[in-house]
Amino acid sequence: MDLSVIIPCYNEVSSIEQVVQSVIKVIGNDGEIIIVDDFSTDGTREVLKKKIEGTFASVIYLDRNQGKGAALRAGFAAATKDMVIVQDADFEYDPCDYAIMIEPIVNNQADVVYGSRFKGNRPHRVLYFWHRMGNGLLTFMSNMFTNLNLTDMETGYKAFRREVIQSMEIEEDRFGFEPEITAKIARGQYRVYEVGIGYFGRTYLEGKKIGWQDGMWAIWCILKYNLRREKSTKP
Repeated sequence: MDLSVIIPCYNEVSSIEQVVQSVIKVIGNDGEIIIVDDFSTDGTREVLKKKIEGTFASVIYLDRNQGKGAALRAGFAAATKDMVIVQDADFEYDPCDYAIMIEPIVNNQADVVYGSRFKGNRPHRVLYFWHRMGNGLLTFMSNMFTNLNLTDMETGYKAFRREVIQSMEIEEDRFGFEPEITAKIARGQYRVYEVGIGYFGRTYLEGKKIGWQDGMWAIWCILKYNLRREKSTKP
C-alpha cells in the first residue's frame, strides 16, 4: 500500500510492538510507518529505540508531553506517501480495515475517509453508554455547523490524501484535533466518505485516556473552528 501510517503513542509499552507488527503485515514494503512518541514514561521509548526504530519504523520523539493533536501534527509533516492514515498505538482499531478505509481515495472518489464505529457489520466491543451518548452529541453538533452527515466525527480512524492533510494547520494539541480537522475539511469542501469499521475499545483500567474534560473541550472546538472565519487553502 502506498500509505503513510501515523501512530501517535503515549505510554503504550504493552502494545506498541504488536501494533507495529500488525501494521507491517497489512501495508507490506510499499508503505511507511511513522511513530510519534509523546514523551512516554512507562518504558515505551526504550522499546522504540531498541526494537522498532530504524528497522520497522521511523520514530519522532517529542521533548515533552503535548497530546494527540501535537503528535499527529509532527507525524503528518513527516509523511511522504500518497495517502495518510491515523493508527492509535493500541488495538482499539484494526489495521485490517485499511483496505476499506482507503478504497474511496484509491478510486478517486474521496479526499478524506472517516471510519465509523457505528456503521456496518464489523465487530464492536460493548462498553460505556455515556461515552456513546457523548459521541452522538458531539457528532450532532459538529454536523449542524459543517452540514456533513457523519455518524462518528470523533473516530480515531481517518484517512487522507497526503496533500490535503499537509495543507491544513493543526492547532489543537489534544483530542480537540477531531472537531478541528472536521471543521476545516468541511470548509475546504473536500470529498468526504464514511465507511464502517470494527472497534475494539479499551476500559480505563486497560489504558483508555480520553475523559469528560476532553468532551467539554470538543464542544468549544466545534464552536471555535466552525464560527471562526478563515481563508480556505484547498490544493
